[in-house]
Amino acid sequence: MQIRTLSSSAPAGWLVRGAQDLMKAPGIAAFYGACFWGMALVLGAVFRNRPEYTMSIVSGCLLVGPFLAMGLYDVSRRLQRGDAPALAHSVTCWDRHIPSMGLLVLVLIVLELLWGRASLVVFAVFFNTGMPSTAGVLEAVFNPDNWEFVAVYAAVGSTFAALVFATTVVSIPMILDRDTDAVTAAITSIRVVYDNTGVMLLWAGMIVALMALALLSWGAGLMVLGPLLGHASWHAYGDSVDWPEADAGTLGTTN
Repeated sequence: MQIRTLSSSAPAGWLVRGAQDLMKAPGIAAFYGACFWGMALVLGAVFRNRPEYTMSIVSGCLLVGPFLAMGLYDVSRRLQRGDAPALAHSVTCWDRHIPSMGLLVLVLIVLELLWGRASLVVFAVFFNTGMPSTAGVLEAVFNPDNWEFVAVYAAVGSTFAALVFATTVVSIPMILDRDTDAVTAAITSIRVVYDNTGVMLLWAGMIVALMALALLSWGAGLMVLGPLLGHASWHAYGDSVDWPEADAGTLGTTN
């Protein structure tokens, strides 16, 4: 297995191929899109009522999201090999990879807990009179006098988001495709990001921009953009990892 060198145009190509997959299986995409939208609604409700736990919920969404996306990876994999995708199979595609997925879940849970704790510490340090309300959080974020809080909060969130991204950008589709152990998959994922830092930063930026766009309409945009990014991520994996010629025919062909 080798890591391919990616061009700066690769992320746009992933989105194009992801859109093609979405249009070939719109019903399945609608199901997963509804799941992503539901997560966004929960996130919004937590921010309005208990803003101090917002980053904890965000990390939880980043934990659950990739596993929902695994179903979309399965759809793209089946389309790639010329088979008809099925919703029932996509929602259970993880059952043959429980050991690897279980260990990866454990790693992501640790990151989630650390992220949530770090976020609460930041709030506690800058708001020693108590946790602010939703209005208080918005006022703090948009108040130029609180730039230190905004900078630290953003730095903490960005650090953990980068860790989650680097660990999962290739690992989950790789586990689905090759039934690779979690450690090998996670290390390969990090290697992909390390060897193609610029392209992967561009890809991460595109994901953040599209997610922000989707959230502008009360998260309804996730009905389309969530599945689109899931399908595109499968193609990101396929373009990033080059398998030996003897194994090349197995890409996208495992059950």
